[in-house]
Amino acid sequence: MMGKKKQIIVVMDTKNHLLLLLSLLLLLGGSAAAAAAAGTGGGGGRNKDKEAAFVLREEEEAARTEAGVIRVVRGGEKKAMDIGFITMEPKSLLLPHFLDSHLVLFLPLGEARIGHVYKDELVEKELKSGDIYTIEAGSAFYLVNTAEGQRLRVICSIVRSSDHSLPSRSFQPYFIGGGAHPTSVLSGFDLKTLSTAFNEERLARLKRFAGVGREDDDNERSWRWPFKKALVMTKMMLGPFSNKEESGSGEAPESYNIFEAEPDFSNDYGWSLAVGGDDYSSLKLPDISVYLVNLTAGSMMAPHINPRASEYGVVLRGTGEVQIVFPNGTLAMKAQVEEGDVFLVPRFFPFCQIASRNGPFMFFGFTTSARDNGPQFLAGQGSVLQLLKGKELATALGGLSKEKLDGILEAQSESTILPPATASPSVQQVLKMI
Repeated sequence: MMGKKKQIIVVMDTKNHLLLLLSLLLLLGGSAAAAAAAGTGGGGGRNKDKEAAFVLREEEEAARTEAGVIRVVRGGEKKAMDIGFITMEPKSLLLPHFLDSHLVLFLPLGEARIGHVYKDELVEKELKSGDIYTIEAGSAFYLVNTAEGQRLRVICSIVRSSDHSLPSRSFQPYFIGGGAHPTSVLSGFDLKTLSTAFNEERLARLKRFAGVGREDDDNERSWRWPFKKALVMTKMMLGPFSNKEESGSGEAPESYNIFEAEPDFSNDYGWSLAVGGDDYSSLKLPDISVYLVNLTAGSMMAPHINPRASEYGVVLRGTGEVQIVFPNGTLAMKAQVEEGDVFLVPRFFPFCQIASRNGPFMFFGFTTSARDNGPQFLAGQGSVLQLLKGKELATALGGLSKEKLDGILEAQSESTILPPATASPSVQQVLKMI
């Protein structure tokens, strides 16, 4: 290659000084990161600009009534996935409607009953804390908070269907039941059409049923977000219908409880769990997976990449730090995150998460593929570097001897989730290995 382009292929006997930098990055990066998570480290406007691309703070409040709140965080990728947060007061109802996007619901707190149309039948399922449930685009559904005296909290991925018809990347709800706010989709038809369709000649009843004749709102924002007053109290709507048993053909998919599942990996420093389409077939249609990670105070999910999907994370408990690296080896982001924050890790970008020293750090999330993500770890036992261990890697790191290379790659005895910085090798120990 000519000119000043970067040298990617090196002569086998070339000597350079990449060793110190790489060893410190892979083996002691956790020390600096953990220190930053504890309160040291820089800031400034430049870091904030970087952070904005990966910590998603573009949020819209789609609805707020006495019965609850709906918020949506914009995804920020070409494959549009938005993250929704629903909070419902006790005995409240999210009105029947359907979306032009697939929904994957996760209940971190509370109990609910969800009813939706599945294969031309009404299916109702009781959901509890930890449950995951999917709703196909175009399937009418409603949601009821059934817990006594407890708020319901729902986190959901909103995944646009492949034949999404809107020019905007915003998803669109279509309400079946409603009045002035939200307006039922039936109100768009004229009375003659509705009279024929419902075999009902009493126009006053039809007007009340469908909301026909109410003042239209041409405001574009109202068209995009017709959720206003969408949450109403169930005692106003359900009455004697609120004690239905689960109905349907029995073929409707069940929920999947991620809190009750066995971790894929666990050690003294935390655990992690991923659920894909092979574990829960309902995730195949929206083509996403879900995951849950819990880190003990100060511990770190080792630097790794996701070769098959991008990752959206939502902090459930505690505080910590997320570091993301650009493909050219420069730091893309180092940000503190706390409960409720949403972060995005693009596919192939190296990253890690570090718990703060004052307590556990738990985060839940979605990835953009239902297949096994197959994360590739860059440090720790079983890492990519250990698999590549040989004269080729030794040459790339400056012509190291086998003994020195083994010493560096074997210094970390743990895998996947690594111990806090105080339990990691010191800088002096690493320097002695070189």
